[in-house]
Amino acid sequence: METMTFPRYSPDDIISYLRSHVLEGAEARNLVKSDVFGNPKLEVLHLIYLRILQKVCGIRLVHAYMMPLSVEIMYPQIHEGFLPVCNLYIHMEHLLPMCRISDFQFADVLNPKTKRTVRFLSGILNFVNFSEFRHEAYLELQLSYKSDMEKSQHLEAANQEAVLKLEKLNTVPFEHEAEIKKLTESIRELEQLLRQDYHRKQTALQEVTSQKKTDIAEGTQKLNECKVSISTLKEEQEQLKSKILRNPEEQKTDNELMKETIKKLKRSQKAVTEKYEGYRDIVEALPSWKVELQLYQNKMEIQEANMERLASILSEARNLENQFESAQIELKKANTDEMSLKRAVTAKHEKLATAEIQRKKIHEDIEQQQCTVVEFFNKVQEKRGVVCDKVVVIRKEIKQKKDKIEQLKDDAEAKAKKAKEIRLILKAVLDKCHESLLKAVKTSAASRAEKINEIREGLFSIQSSGSSS
Repeated sequence: METMTFPRYSPDDIISYLRSHVLEGAEARNLVKSDVFGNPKLEVLHLIYLRILQKVCGIRLVHAYMMPLSVEIMYPQIHEGFLPVCNLYIHMEHLLPMCRISDFQFADVLNPKTKRTVRFLSGILNFVNFSEFRHEAYLELQLSYKSDMEKSQHLEAANQEAVLKLEKLNTVPFEHEAEIKKLTESIRELEQLLRQDYHRKQTALQEVTSQKKTDIAEGTQKLNECKVSISTLKEEQEQLKSKILRNPEEQKTDNELMKETIKKLKRSQKAVTEKYEGYRDIVEALPSWKVELQLYQNKMEIQEANMERLASILSEARNLENQFESAQIELKKANTDEMSLKRAVTAKHEKLATAEIQRKKIHEDIEQQQCTVVEFFNKVQEKRGVVCDKVVVIRKEIKQKKDKIEQLKDDAEAKAKKAKEIRLILKAVLDKCHESLLKAVKTSAASRAEKINEIREGLFSIQSSGSSS
């Protein structure tokens, strides 16, 4: 877990974040760093964990004091003090893996250590920041999803309305069927006439256009030949002028002949140009004829579409007739089935009557069993009440004994204090006695030495007097 995916915050940052984002009111004001780190107060740490669970997981305060319903416990009052800690550990064990922490233990609730609590709170705060950041994006996505759903519903409603309108337009009423038949027959006749007229005009136009194209091609060919011949004659004339010296009279005759040939060529050219202009007018008139033909073709296509639509309507009408006939057959079958079902129902009613009698008997037996069970439950409840009363009495006795023990402890402490004081006093008295005894011993030793000296002196004087005598 040392390679974490979240930053580790300092204790001061954690405390400031808890005050501003997690706790409220007096809880935030009274929070101190020493309540969470160092020698933490378990009540404050448990409260912080509980507020984080309320904010992140949506857990209510009641859930921390609830007994699990899947477990049958004889005396739930015994577990009242342990339940909040156990539920807090269970909820934290579910939350912390989401925060990338997987080594949360029960000892972290009962006997927390500073380094581990810093790491746990850092991971939780990082997850809280991330969830708040993603909550805004989730709300935006939710709003866009709602708007998209409203748009899709609106479009579906419009689509359904359009489908209904199409069905109304496609359905042909029974009153107008004769008129539709007459119209279809007239449409067919008109289509045949239009097709014949179109074919005739198209063939005539094709013949005229092909003939005109051939005439134009011939005229253009003649024009090109004339132009080529004129150009060759001019070249020959220039060459001849430079090479041949002729008489002026012959030259005049040749010039006149040349002028006449030129006039003839101009006339033929003029006739060809007139024919060309006439053909050009005919070719220019072709697009208008093509437009008219296109209009006729469009009308023919519309008529064909109407015919196809009419054929589809007729096929739907036939299908409806077939469905009506099949529905009539099914109705007959349903009538026969209804008769057989009525017979079966009467038989079932008889069976139901017998079953109802059996059910009443079973119901009476169940009521008797319920009465016995209720009596047994009442007895159990009475026993439970007696046991609870005993438990309450035992708790009171335990409390009284605890009070007595505390009182005895206080008395023992007071007696110990008194004994300590007496011991100190006796020690001081003994010290004084020892000092006085030492003084007395010293004085007695000094007096004793003096008396011994006196006795010795007396003995020496007696001895000296005895020797002298």
